[in-house]
Amino acid sequence: MNASLIDLQYKRYPKAWPQFAFGFLGIVIVVIIWNVTVSFGGFTERGWGMLLLAFQGLMRPSWDVISDLGSTGLMMMLAETFAIGFLGTVFGTVIAVPLAFISSRNIAPRWVNVATLALITVIRAFPSLMYGIMFVKTVGTGAFAGVLTMTIGSVGMLSKMLVESIEDINPGIIEALDAAGCTGFQKVRYGIMPQLSSSIISNVLYRLDINVKNASVLGLVSAGGIGAQLIFAIQSRRWDDIGAMVWGLVLLVLLIEYVSTSIRNRLAGKD
Repeated sequence: MNASLIDLQYKRYPKAWPQFAFGFLGIVIVVIIWNVTVSFGGFTERGWGMLLLAFQGLMRPSWDVISDLGSTGLMMMLAETFAIGFLGTVFGTVIAVPLAFISSRNIAPRWVNVATLALITVIRAFPSLMYGIMFVKTVGTGAFAGVLTMTIGSVGMLSKMLVESIEDINPGIIEALDAAGCTGFQKVRYGIMPQLSSSIISNVLYRLDINVKNASVLGLVSAGGIGAQLIFAIQSRRWDDIGAMVWGLVLLVLLIEYVSTSIRNRLAGKD
């Protein structure tokens, strides 16, 4: 009886044991790597104290920073952070859309899209902070270096995502326009863009969300945004100022997420 039950289960799930075996092996490898590379000695008494002070700063944010409308006030810092992310997204989109078209196999010749895809891969290979350091050394500190950094990051990501969308469009419409003798611009205008517009808007909104978050840490390399003031506040242990800045960033990101989600739902036909 037991043997027949085992045979029945094996016939039902004949290849289940390799999945369990590889899963268990993966867990063992992760544990070994953690023990070899990660050394955690626990929190020190000073560390717990700083953690408590940071929590108190979140619970009692500085109203002086919130109400200050000057260049060091919260509103101005958040506005600069959003401006860096927004302008970087706009400029990146202007570059990424035509780059995506000439990188698509169903639009451009193979030798062209191979070269442009290699360029996109190189752009995406480097993190934003590395571009931030490069532009700070090139154009100096400030928001302009941050905008250039966000622009390059947007070009790499948006181009890659739009290439995939362009290559997945319905080829029948393009073939019909081609048979009707339409020019290349007409095929893009009437055949591709109606299928691609919602994808472009959705990807741009997603990238805007990422850029605003990335712009908040560009202050680490003096490329503008709220990050620089946040670092100064951490170094000088001004926990109430830190609390105000963190809450401001959270509210800004939530607002952008709400607006972008509402727009994407409208594009998808959802209420």
